[in-house]
Amino acid sequence: MQAKSDSDVKTLTSAIQTSTLGLLALLLGFTFSMSMQRYDQRSHALINETAAIEKASFQVQMLPEDMQNKAYSMLERYLALRITIGEVDITQVERRAQLNVEINQLHHAMWDLAKEAAKLDAESFNASSYFSAIEGLIEAQFKRNALLQIRVPEVVLFLLFCVFLSAGGILGYSSGLSNKRILVPTMIVTFLITLIITVIIDLDRPKRGFIQVDKSSLQQLSKELKSNNR
Repeated sequence: MQAKSDSDVKTLTSAIQTSTLGLLALLLGFTFSMSMQRYDQRSHALINETAAIEKASFQVQMLPEDMQNKAYSMLERYLALRITIGEVDITQVERRAQLNVEINQLHHAMWDLAKEAAKLDAESFNASSYFSAIEGLIEAQFKRNALLQIRVPEVVLFLLFCVFLSAGGILGYSSGLSNKRILVPTMIVTFLITLIITVIIDLDRPKRGFIQVDKSSLQQLSKELKSNNR
């Protein structure tokens, strides 16, 4: 009778363990997909911002010659600030706020320059094209900033941690019911799950972890603007 009871407990524990691990796998796949999507969106936003800045640099060439050097200098400074703020940890609120103030000041300066160019020739298509380019540049910057704040909801991560801890407890309890402990496989599975959760959090928390959006396109554009402004 006792042997049958022990067998029933092991069977029930095995079923619960399987269900919990299945639920954990579902949550891992769901949260990894969400965090990876956020990473892809931030990557596309950076590419779009690079394209917007490059487009603005092309439109500078259509401005009056006496304005081009000033416009190039502002774009060069603007790009340097965007690269700098991209390397500042998002937890450094004061530093990021200071950089954003400088960026917004450059937005106004570039906009004022566009208005000045339009006044010189109200019918000029070149001035309106520069207006459009600056507008696209500002829009790309705001979109990229907004994507930094969009993350996997914390309640989802909390649920993931709860299911992970539950799965670990059930694995340990199931191992204790066996006549022989399977320590190494259990530790390997736990390590792999922990590694996946670490990657999920790293992907979902920009400017903090090891996984960062590649900024080489902005850096390459910065070199091109410096060479054009010489």
